[in-house]
Amino acid sequence: MINVILVKVLLQGMPQNKTIYACSKCGSQFPKWLGQCSECGAWGTISETVQNNSPRKNFTTTKAGEVIEFSAIKSQNFSRFKTGIEELDRVLGGGLVPGSLILLGGAPGIGKSTLVLQIVHSLSNDSVLYVSGEESAEQVKLRLERIGVSENNLKFFGDTDVDVICATIEKHKPKIAVVDSIQTVSSSGVDSEAGSVNQIRASTAKLMEVGKKTQTTIFIVGHITKQGSVAGPKTLEHLVDVVLYLEGDSHHHFRFLRSYKNRFGSTNEVGVFEMKKQGLVEIKNPSEVFLANRNSQVISGSVIAAIMEGVRPFLIEVQALVSKTNFGYPQRKSTGFDFNRLQLLVAVLTKRCGLRLENQDIHINIVGGLEISEPAADLAVAMAIASAFYNKPIDAKTLFFGEVGLAGELRNVSWPEKRIKEAEKLGFEKIVMSKEKFLDFQPKIKIIQEENLSQAIKVVLG
Repeated sequence: MINVILVKVLLQGMPQNKTIYACSKCGSQFPKWLGQCSECGAWGTISETVQNNSPRKNFTTTKAGEVIEFSAIKSQNFSRFKTGIEELDRVLGGGLVPGSLILLGGAPGIGKSTLVLQIVHSLSNDSVLYVSGEESAEQVKLRLERIGVSENNLKFFGDTDVDVICATIEKHKPKIAVVDSIQTVSSSGVDSEAGSVNQIRASTAKLMEVGKKTQTTIFIVGHITKQGSVAGPKTLEHLVDVVLYLEGDSHHHFRFLRSYKNRFGSTNEVGVFEMKKQGLVEIKNPSEVFLANRNSQVISGSVIAAIMEGVRPFLIEVQALVSKTNFGYPQRKSTGFDFNRLQLLVAVLTKRCGLRLENQDIHINIVGGLEISEPAADLAVAMAIASAFYNKPIDAKTLFFGEVGLAGELRNVSWPEKRIKEAEKLGFEKIVMSKEKFLDFQPKIKIIQEENLSQAIKVVLG
């Protein structure tokens, strides 16, 4: 009897493991079993797991660590090396840093694999290891031949076991390693299917470790959906050194490379590419390309706007079509411009500027497939609507930028000097914008500064 009581006391003093239920796809935890995960919506992915409730360390009994004075640390510049692709080097902050882990994300079919193969081509004099769990060596070689990529110093390794991949990288010590894609890689130490959050995190952590150890720059390619699925690159952004996203519409040929995280440089740069048969081609002057196919005949509803993508000025064409509605409720359609912002501008034009738009269908299109979220495009969109409503064309050499407030006032925007210099370079003769003082330089182009949208409409359209 005494032995039984003693065993119970000992068991009560020992840490007990807790049973929980976790989703193998997104990693969410629940106190009981469910048929469908309430977080990611997947069915049949919740299973029973055991959580170890071992006692935590007590800091009062733990030995303190050594600290370092910042004044005693010698700052060192990162030794970068160029990729040979200027738009990519711009986004990276000047080139690749040895030992860095770079996540390249984007929707399926957007051109991620094409971009990494072009990086491989530009670094053909260095040792490169291409790891693929999706395609065979023959399939990769067909793509290499299609886009004309050199095969010098390029090695292929087809496997999905991250431990084997890391051992291979450590053995060969390539300068560049590409893992395409991270969703196909798995670790035997994690009890879940490939592509789940736990597998992706564990695999990325091991790739980070071997990259730092061998000073190999590793690109990991990841797919995302339109919603940025939980099991996609969104879960890796805090683990990697650099996060690059290749964006664009598959129906348009322009691609934009943006940096959302960069431990070695700025995140304000954007690279512009054009998808062609030979791969992604750099666009070093985007404004000229976006305006190249503009209608030579001046028509109503066509306006040029100056926007900023990162720290680069882009000149784009904004098109508007206004027609009387055939239904009881007027339609508002927008392509490339925020719909809620369009509704706001229509309300301002109606209330503050006297335009009778309550019975008019309004369609807005940003030429080139760009997605604009910058408020500086407000003035150009409003002027395009006014031009289409009055059926009066606006001079093709006139540029617009400025934010429109709810009272119809024109507000200042960032980087006005860069926008003006870009307009001067492309031969524009007039700029309509908000009231602003120029401190850095004296513009050579004619500047029209107005306080509100109503005055701007009167000056431009009479």
